[in-house]
Amino acid sequence: MKTTLNYLLFLCCMLPSFLFAQTQLSGVVTEESSSLPLPGVNVIIKGTSTGTATDFDGNYQLNVDNGDVIVFSYVGYITQEITFTGQSTINVSMVEDAAKLDEVVIIGYGAVKKDDLTGTADMVTTEDFNKGPIVSAQQLITGKVAGVSITSGSGAPGEGQNILIRGTGSLTISSSPLIVIDGIPINNDAVGGARNPLNLVNPNDIESMVVLKDASATAIYGSRGGNGVIMITTKKGKDNEFKFNLSSSTTHHTSTARVDVLDADEFREVVANNPRTNEDTLALLGDQDTDWQDEIYNNAFGQDHNFSAYGSAWGVPMRASLGYSDHDGILRRDNFKRTTGALSLTPKLLDDHLKIELNAKGQYTENFFANRGAIGSANVYDPTQPVYDANSQYGGYFDWTDASGTHISLAPTNPVALLNLVDDTSEVRRFLGNAKIDYKLHFFPDITATVNLGLDKSSSNGRTVTSNLIPTTDQDVMDRDEYSRNSYSQSRTDQLFDAYLTYNSSFDDDAHNLNVVAGYSYQSFEFDGYSYSSLDELNAIANPDSDIQFEYIDKSKSVLLSYFGRLNYDYKGRYLLTATFRADASSKLNSKDRWGYFPSAALAWNIKNEEFLQDSEALSTLKLRVGFGTVGNTNGLGDYLYLTRYTRSNSLAAYQFGGTYYPTYRPEAINDNLQWEISQTTNIGLDYGFLNSRISGSFNAYIRKTNDLIATSTVDPFTNFSNRIDANIGDMENKGIEFDVTVIPVQTEDFEWSVNYNVSVNDNEVTNMPDQQFVGGISGGVGNNIQTHVEGETPYSFLVFQQIYDEDGKPIEGAFVDRNGDNVINDADKFIYKDPYADVLMGLNTNVYYKNWDLSVQTRASIGNYAYNNVASGNAYLNNVVPSSNNYLSNIHSEYLNSGFQQITDNTLLSNYFIQDASFFRIDNITLGHTLNHAIKDTTIRLYGSVQNVAVFTDYDGLDPEISGGIDNSFYPRPRSFVFGVNIDF
Repeated sequence: MKTTLNYLLFLCCMLPSFLFAQTQLSGVVTEESSSLPLPGVNVIIKGTSTGTATDFDGNYQLNVDNGDVIVFSYVGYITQEITFTGQSTINVSMVEDAAKLDEVVIIGYGAVKKDDLTGTADMVTTEDFNKGPIVSAQQLITGKVAGVSITSGSGAPGEGQNILIRGTGSLTISSSPLIVIDGIPINNDAVGGARNPLNLVNPNDIESMVVLKDASATAIYGSRGGNGVIMITTKKGKDNEFKFNLSSSTTHHTSTARVDVLDADEFREVVANNPRTNEDTLALLGDQDTDWQDEIYNNAFGQDHNFSAYGSAWGVPMRASLGYSDHDGILRRDNFKRTTGALSLTPKLLDDHLKIELNAKGQYTENFFANRGAIGSANVYDPTQPVYDANSQYGGYFDWTDASGTHISLAPTNPVALLNLVDDTSEVRRFLGNAKIDYKLHFFPDITATVNLGLDKSSSNGRTVTSNLIPTTDQDVMDRDEYSRNSYSQSRTDQLFDAYLTYNSSFDDDAHNLNVVAGYSYQSFEFDGYSYSSLDELNAIANPDSDIQFEYIDKSKSVLLSYFGRLNYDYKGRYLLTATFRADASSKLNSKDRWGYFPSAALAWNIKNEEFLQDSEALSTLKLRVGFGTVGNTNGLGDYLYLTRYTRSNSLAAYQFGGTYYPTYRPEAINDNLQWEISQTTNIGLDYGFLNSRISGSFNAYIRKTNDLIATSTVDPFTNFSNRIDANIGDMENKGIEFDVTVIPVQTEDFEWSVNYNVSVNDNEVTNMPDQQFVGGISGGVGNNIQTHVEGETPYSFLVFQQIYDEDGKPIEGAFVDRNGDNVINDADKFIYKDPYADVLMGLNTNVYYKNWDLSVQTRASIGNYAYNNVASGNAYLNNVVPSSNNYLSNIHSEYLNSGFQQITDNTLLSNYFIQDASFFRIDNITLGHTLNHAIKDTTIRLYGSVQNVAVFTDYDGLDPEISGGIDNSFYPRPRSFVFGVNIDF
């Protein structure tokens, strides 16, 4: 009994110490998106003044009691509260507050806080990406960034897109921006059989995209940044327990647009009233009512599935993902399948002095390319004829044949036969990987040495198999047993080696902050191609003495060698200076002009940080920026143009000696004086934010002057191996303004509404062009071009005849204005009439969040762009219905009912009557979602529905006003897509 009492007495004495004993808690606070440690984070026990702050490496220690609520707060990041329940360690990943403007922005060879930017850079993150059926990375930011035009090449699934930043920057060579993925600049030249180079990256793996616009921001990439840079950062692992994400969606694609051609009844009436029609012609009419466009287009389905896991294993943050997409096109038999995989490891060693980033991305795509010749054929095929004919020798498809049953040479081919009797398939594999090593020197921690090794490897195999049942007059095709086969295999190997030092230090109590980067870069680009033709092989076998070539090999290699440096200086967060220099040497140019030198400088004044404004509650950001820089461009320029090259002739261009045909070797044109295209950009900008950034945005004005434009030039006869070569012969100027604003009109605990609006105005002018260029080939004639590059005008301006109209406003056929008054209508009477580039681009996007519901709407507008309706201009003539001396009928465009044109001529083809205003307003996407928090333990489920390509409002008469290049001819229509999806985080 005494022992028991003593024991109880002891417990009573010790109970207060048990109840009130404190535990020393420790942990590391990191920044979620980069996993980097955050110094200076406040760690405070809620309701008290007891607390601490993290050290330089993000570490903290704090004495706490059971049940204490620990508050982690840091400017620009979302405050977190965690209850202490006996844990020995609490590690925290701080999430950036989207309402703040001090995000870390990835730039070339480094990163900088947005407040410290001096150049023009726009960042779009996962929260702001476009919603809906996103197959390619570019679609994430369409309409989101002022001055950036993104136009899909067609409505085919996975199709490539034309991207222009602040207008076109070149004529003959590429105007596309450089794409950098996790520090690896990628080549925009895809292997054969690839629809789009950016299909490499699964959009679900992308964390952010930064668009660098002006030369002061892009000059660090020298010649490769001549047309802007898009920096893509993929998602990385986190230093926490593993979390998982599963997303899945099903898409229904519908075909909504049709070319306006005559239906069967209209066609019969036009044939009956045609003066050229006789009894034999009437006998050609069928008894069907076939809509050939309905026959080649159909509703299609697609699916996307993605799985990702991220967390930390063995102390190594990592992320892995797997994605699969399968989309049919609305053009029958068109299909795109893609499988992607990605792995990222970001270990830290030696007390975080050594940081390693390993990234690997793989892609495998299978493509079935529907024969797009069926689009043009469907527009002209006789709607009174059936699709099938049991008596046809061409696979049972109806076809226009002569008395012998052979396909009439000039007659169109049955579009359904084109789709079903031609198999065009490919498989594409691509790997993008890099190993980036950052070592902060132990003996000099202000200096970090970085090495980045990258590999971009792609390969493809493809073949086109054409059945011998295809309607044709080619005797070789008709004589083969079953089919002909053209095949190819290609590979590209791009390698990167970057090595640079970064010096980062502060002086005088952080009044002066200095960041200096200096380094070296080596990039090599290798291409290896092989192609084969079975028809050529059969001809070679049949003619053993002819030396006919049926296998072709194409190899090339180029190298870019660079030295670069950048200095960032910051005085008290008020005055900022950036100076950049890069020297590039390209093997595409001759040795005496190989090196290009590209400097830039930018200044910024953070007005908000001045003492007289620091206490302003209304003003959250106000920064003035001025920049100037020089960049070069050889992107898209062919290899070895300064060397003598020979091209072997094909089997149709052999030279006959006696009874034997021998191939020839043709020397190619040489220009050993090719130099860099050089662009100089001056930019002035203002960043602003009010009411704790409830209203924020920027304004920019710029002038870009490009000198030594590479364009096609005429040379004197017998001075070269061609009368036209690529040469530096012109200058061009782009100038414009950009404005964007983001407003959060309502922000409560349950409801938030945000609106983003951007607008840009751009004027593009060729300022020097001694040799006028004629470009923009069109169909309907032979060798006709409808666009030109000429001094004083916008590049790719339309060069046309001025149509004359009668009193009723109807065009008078063959009547054009004699602009020079010489009583003759010839090329001298052509004039510049409009261009395909928009004067104004706008984007308007809104997001609404109410409790667990979310709604987003993305819209765009393009004003001042014009298009040439080549579908109408090439086939809106009465005489096209009954071609002379041919026993077949062709449908025509319904524009004939308006114009009454009888005969196609070169002058009529080049009439400004067919140049139309293609301005438009497009509702790109509407998405409605609902989130179920903790529907299952520790699981969040989001269900959503989305409509893509909702509506387009335009006065343009053609299929779609959004035509890259401005010439509308046999365009693959963009579908309207309905999506249902689910996203699960657990």
